[in-house]
Amino acid sequence: MSKLIFVNLPVENLDRSIAFYEAIGARKNPQFSDDTGACMVLSDVIHVMILTHDKFKRFAIRPIPDVRATGNEVLLCLSADSKTEVDTLVTAAASAGGRADVNAPDDHDFMYGRSFEDPDGHVWETMWMDMAGFQAAQGQVGSSTS
Repeated sequence: MSKLIFVNLPVENLDRSIAFYEAIGARKNPQFSDDTGACMVLSDVIHVMILTHDKFKRFAIRPIPDVRATGNEVLLCLSADSKTEVDTLVTAAASAGGRADVNAPDDHDFMYGRSFEDPDGHVWETMWMDMAGFQAAQGQVGSSTS
């Protein structure tokens, strides 16, 4: 059986965050959602638990950082099936109240990635990789240093 991942994120405005994650393709699982948090399903194995600050504090004893002021708490990365899918996701995030290209885009022959920030400052990357191209590039690097 595949392992599931539940990313728990504190949010300032639950309704705004639900709308944001739905705009980037997540669906809300009502079974694990209420007025203090929502389970946003990104895939069969990836779930984002967006929790009000009060609810989040029930699970974490450390203070919630102001990620916009103090830096990144975590960097989350989602895979994409194409460069177009990367661009589409970042555009959707920006249109839904997020911020596009928080970090510089990565654009290589075998890899393409961009980032976005959700309305609460959590940074996400989305990355497409051509594994055959990656392996070829690794082989070229290895042969040039031999």
